Amino acid sequence: MNDKVVLPVWTVGLFIVIMNTTMFNVSIPSIIGDLHISADLGAWVISSYSIGYALSTVIYSRLTDIVPLRRLLLVGLLVLGLSSVYGIFAHSFNALLAARILQSAGAGVMAGLGLVLASRYVPMERRGSAIAMISAGSAMAFGLGPIVGGLISEYFGWNGLFAITCLVLVILPVLLRLLPKEDPQPFRFDVLGAILTVINAATVLLAVTQLSIIWIGISVVSFLLHAWHLRRGKETFINPSLLRNHDFRKLIVIGFCILVLNLGNLFLMPLVLANLFHRSAMEIGLTIAPGAIFSAFMTRFVGRWIDKYGNLRFLLIGHIVISVVMLLFYSIVGASSIVVLVGYIFFSPAFSATLSSLNNETSRILPKTLIGSGMGLMQLIQFCGGSISVAVCGILLEVQNHTSLALSYQHVYGLLLLIGLASIGMLLWYQGAGKRVNPAEN
Repeated sequence: MNDKVVLPVWTVGLFIVIMNTTMFNVSIPSIIGDLHISADLGAWVISSYSIGYALSTVIYSRLTDIVPLRRLLLVGLLVLGLSSVYGIFAHSFNALLAARILQSAGAGVMAGLGLVLASRYVPMERRGSAIAMISAGSAMAFGLGPIVGGLISEYFGWNGLFAITCLVLVILPVLLRLLPKEDPQPFRFDVLGAILTVINAATVLLAVTQLSIIWIGISVVSFLLHAWHLRRGKETFINPSLLRNHDFRKLIVIGFCILVLNLGNLFLMPLVLANLFHRSAMEIGLTIAPGAIFSAFMTRFVGRWIDKYGNLRFLLIGHIVISVVMLLFYSIVGASSIVVLVGYIFFSPAFSATLSSLNNETSRILPKTLIGSGMGLMQLIQFCGGSISVAVCGILLEVQNHTSLALSYQHVYGLLLLIGLASIGMLLWYQGAGKRVNPAEN
């Protein structure tokens, strides 16, 4: 496989898929107004896509052990493209939610297969740059999505956002031609384990968003059933050896926290700009875009630096920058829209570098036989973190009825700051454990 050709094309596809999340972020105020729904219900437009995206990502990743990449890509992008066509004609909340869930069922193929593709076919000495390129596509989409979403929403309405995702149908035949041909491998797919994984993630999100004791109980039962299944099953969907890996467990906690910070921030910034500073959807996009552009510019350097200096150094630097931005937003986010603009200019490249380093470090510590399932589980945990973050942020804003808007946003950013500090603590624990095992480790 010529990774110098395949990975840039793949990154374009991933850019479109990730942008499908952030385009809708800036349109949430419009969707809430047009469909006459509450903020916490509006958060489901983002959360439903994120949780479905996370679940489909881990399923596609796990299927790479037995199904050729080309076949998985064909199924995933067809589902995404056709559901996007349906979304153009959705004019009720139920239809919108259905379109988003269907989109997410196909969207996970790009993230799920992307890291597996890089880990399987790119040599270790270039893998950091390859993963940084893929992560840059994500970071660029996280930032440019708002400006594209703002422009389309302003002139064509939020239904027009679905038209952008239809472009994956154009990329599909190009990737099918470029991807290496693989033979199916003999392997028993754990259908029950996959179903339990979906139930675990869905019930956790429902328990959080509904604040329901019943859903908490159902979630606990589903996890106990899954634990029982892992102990007795063979070739299970979630490989138990991954969960026994102490380093991998620490990294997935870090991944969870990082996506909590990123999607929480991307949910809050448009609301801050719309409700405190009365910015239009297009103005919101223009405020957030510079951070994404700067992040994309820095990608070519960050990938090389990761390969040269190691993952852990950039994990720590990225964490520190992200936490400082959260502190800034917690302190003075209501002062000026310039605070949001400047903060995201630092936040976006720091998130991109952190995610690239984290994914590269994960692929480094896993044996080749566990890369597919390990990277899939990592992304599942990451996007579950993002989904829960958006839902919780929406709930926290909704319950602060008697608090000023500026103070409400500051309170939520204060919680995100604490999560950032907790992630730094986990990273330092991971670094310390690595040094005890191997003093030469970066």
